[in-house]
Amino acid sequence: MKLELKEIDLTHVTEEYELFSSMPKDENGFENEYAGLTFDEFKTKAIPAMLDMAAGKNLPAGYVPATTYVLWLNGAAVGVFKLRHHLTDFLRQGPGHLGYGIKKEYRGQGLASQGLHLALEKAKSIIPEPELYLACHKDNPASLKVMQNNGGYLDHEDEKEYYVRIPLKE
Repeated sequence: MKLELKEIDLTHVTEEYELFSSMPKDENGFENEYAGLTFDEFKTKAIPAMLDMAAGKNLPAGYVPATTYVLWLNGAAVGVFKLRHHLTDFLRQGPGHLGYGIKKEYRGQGLASQGLHLALEKAKSIIPEPELYLACHKDNPASLKVMQNNGGYLDHEDEKEYYVRIPLKE
């Protein structure tokens, strides 16, 4: 099994488009703002926007640079990991540094845990904070387990969300 986490690019646009097209606009808190786009819109607008966001260019007000990674399993695009490069007050109190989603037919195979492990390795050289901040809906215990499998601990919770921290620095 070959599992890789690579930044989104135009080289694999067909596979990346199929991945994003297969994922709902919002599922368990993972937001896919590119759901419903045509292939041409995805290629000419979405990918350039994601690459700009990673470079910190043309950011909407209140946004921080964020890199979009695709999780590849044996050459198939199976998941998305969005890594925000630093926190704002809003991100610190809410979604945190990272959002991720795995294509439905690949769930339950440990790929989210393995993908998060790969994302943590990338985060160590990007994130200035000593911990990665994450959140997940309370009705999504699988996501909480993924975070805990990667050294996450429950920092706090509210009526809807668990807020988890994963140490990045030793």
